[in-house]
Amino acid sequence: MSESTSSTRLSVFKTYKLYVGGKFPRSESGRVYEVTDSKGKWLANAPLSSRKDARDAVVAARKAFGGWSGATAYNRGQILYRVAEMLEGRREQFVREVGEAEGLSKSKASAVVDAAIDRWVWYAGWTDKIAQIVGGANPVAGPYFNLSTPEPTGVVTVIAPQESSFLGLVSVIAPVIATGNTAVVIASEKAPLPALSLGEVLATSDLPGGVVNILSGKASEMGPHLAAHQDVNAIDLAGVDAELARELEVAAADNLKRVLRPGAADWSADPGTHRMTAFLETKTVWHPTGSLGASGSAY
Repeated sequence: MSESTSSTRLSVFKTYKLYVGGKFPRSESGRVYEVTDSKGKWLANAPLSSRKDARDAVVAARKAFGGWSGATAYNRGQILYRVAEMLEGRREQFVREVGEAEGLSKSKASAVVDAAIDRWVWYAGWTDKIAQIVGGANPVAGPYFNLSTPEPTGVVTVIAPQESSFLGLVSVIAPVIATGNTAVVIASEKAPLPALSLGEVLATSDLPGGVVNILSGKASEMGPHLAAHQDVNAIDLAGVDAELARELEVAAADNLKRVLRPGAADWSADPGTHRMTAFLETKTVWHPTGSLGASGSAY
């Protein structure tokens, strides 16, 4: 190739796609929207998801729920750690995408990406410990063992933070799947590219297809449909404003969804356990102790 030919080479722009059911479809509507950086420079065309895309994501999440919730907590932790390993391997890509999305310098974007990877590792360590925190044996008046144990709620719709395109995103996805739920995620509308790239990482990790499904587009368009969907069990409103939050809470009440309300969040702070416990149900089991008669003798 001559020097003149190489100097006129056209760049190969990345085509960003949705991540649904372990695959990378375009929006069924064929719609896209322009994504720009903090200075208004064009970065890419992202898929503008439709209600049909949202329904497909719920179907995929429901299909994956049985296998994922039935996996051992230790195995889920291994898989989350594997995601962190793969994020580490693609660190430079995410530094660039986060820097462009949030208008950060390379050093600040690097710190954000490092914090996001560390958060994956942190939640990976919690998968087989959270049951010890919120479960246990209960004292009861009678010859019974009474044991409480947490179980995943089901399919959770997650509306990701708008401003924190990667650290905030990881902070709302990881606790949902760490506890055995599956997720339908609506990425930040103005900065969806880190989320769509995360889908590529998840697809090449050990995470089963359908456990996490990532949509880009308008939360105001997909949110009400997902909040009212009878096969969605819970919704995290981290990335919506107060007006939309009220609308989605009303829609969610129809099938008694769990709702995690939005609030001021410092995504760089210690996340605690509340996002894990928000999407857990408690099952209590009674069992005879085997004590017989007033003497308390046992067989």
